[in-house]
Amino acid sequence: AFDHVVPGGADEPTARDAMERTLRWLERCVKRHEELRRTEERGTGRRRNGGEDTSPPPTPYHPSSSNPPPHHQTLWPILQGGAHLELRLEGLRRMLELGSWTGLAVGGLSVGEPKPVMYGMLEALQPRLPPGSPRYLMGVGFPEDLVAAVERGVDLFDCVAPTRNGRNGSAFTPDGPLNIRNAEHRDDPRPLDETCDCEACVTFSRGYLRHLFVAEELLGLRLLSLHNVRFVTRLAAEMRAAIRRNAFGPWATDWRRRYLHPGSA
Repeated sequence: AFDHVVPGGADEPTARDAMERTLRWLERCVKRHEELRRTEERGTGRRRNGGEDTSPPPTPYHPSSSNPPPHHQTLWPILQGGAHLELRLEGLRRMLELGSWTGLAVGGLSVGEPKPVMYGMLEALQPRLPPGSPRYLMGVGFPEDLVAAVERGVDLFDCVAPTRNGRNGSAFTPDGPLNIRNAEHRDDPRPLDETCDCEACVTFSRGYLRHLFVAEELLGLRLLSLHNVRFVTRLAAEMRAAIRRNAFGPWATDWRRRYLHPGSA
């Protein structure tokens, strides 16, 4: 659904105004989503019968249903409220009154507020979110934040950080970010990450990648962007495997020790 995002330091009146607007938009999105679904079903019936609409009446369905028809697009609400927990809880209560949603998004937690504020908000929301619905944290994509958010019950993410950082010469590695522009990498024959199977790591050395950035070759931007995306997808696979082993806590501790404090493990 549509939402109104406010800066991380927004005061309570500003955050409330945005939350109220987001809830009004949600009600309108629900109505329009249902209208489009009915139009689509009628169109499908006409195409199947040479232009004559002989399809049965559309099956009653609310876009907040937790059990949508197969292949049907779902509508997820977005929770806003800034850094004000009372607004977040009020917004969540009112969203849940509108239906039992297939999934729920949490927005406005990567817009300038300190990371402890984001983590604290997720901890407070976690026990109050529907247990059977995926939780989508919007705009969060740095590796350390992904791990911290999964610890707090988040399932899905989207962010420009992997590609934006890649375009600026910063590569994600198991030992933390690496600035490929630094002179220390000029003659380094090693890959960015010896454990990575992306095109940049399999094919090119750190020294050559640095050359691409120094020479302002666009290939360098693309290769580091691809590497960072691959790093994040591999990180997600590691987290899923740790969850399946019922060992996410110890895994996260070990991962964080290496990523945030390289050389200390």
